[in-house]
Amino acid sequence: MTGQEAVPETAQEAVPETGAPEAPLAPGTRRPGGRTARTRAAVRDAVLTGLVEHGYPGLSVEYVAEHSGIHKTTLYRRWGNLEGLVVDALDLAGEDSWAPPDTGSLEGDLRALAHTTADAFTDPAAGAAPTAFIAAAFQSQRAAEALSAFYSERFARCEVIVARGVARGELDQHTNAGALVRAATSPLFFRLFITREPFDGTLADQAADAALAAARAGVFNTPPTPLISAEPA
Repeated sequence: MTGQEAVPETAQEAVPETGAPEAPLAPGTRRPGGRTARTRAAVRDAVLTGLVEHGYPGLSVEYVAEHSGIHKTTLYRRWGNLEGLVVDALDLAGEDSWAPPDTGSLEGDLRALAHTTADAFTDPAAGAAPTAFIAAAFQSQRAAEALSAFYSERFARCEVIVARGVARGELDQHTNAGALVRAATSPLFFRLFITREPFDGTLADQAADAALAAARAGVFNTPPTPLISAEPA
């Protein structure tokens, strides 16, 4: 994938699909703005629509080409293959300005984060696309790696919740922020995607409260680094 503007190619510009494709840029790489950004957004929307409608097994480069208006040859040349399209769509999903909640208390922040996570999957309109991405990760190693990178970045943004709690004296300064925010949301993913049990807001509160209680008990404290004393000569 290059930094050139991605537009449907003419017959003179077309590259044979059997040629070696350019390697897609790695997750997290930023692209130029302008028409290139609009093209990338159109491709992402087509990938999302296809994942929701047909799932990963039913998605094809031809479908993305038809629904994005981008020539199939361009898709192969710049994204490489179907996995590259899915990975880049997920990568783009992480390039937003989302920030974790700030309610004024650690308990309120963790509860709000849990509810936000639950709502992202249980809302009929908003939940289809992220659910489809998770399903795709079970069928594609590259999609799984991209999904892992996406959530690692999301959880990194959420660590400020713990930092604020420590600054307010609500939590020990040695608390592992990443472990705490993951614990506050992990039960939700288990319920949503493993057991498929009925779900309501009470579970979100319980998950957040249980994680906070564990943190206050020191469960997520980072072990101190042992001192290494120099041996006498």
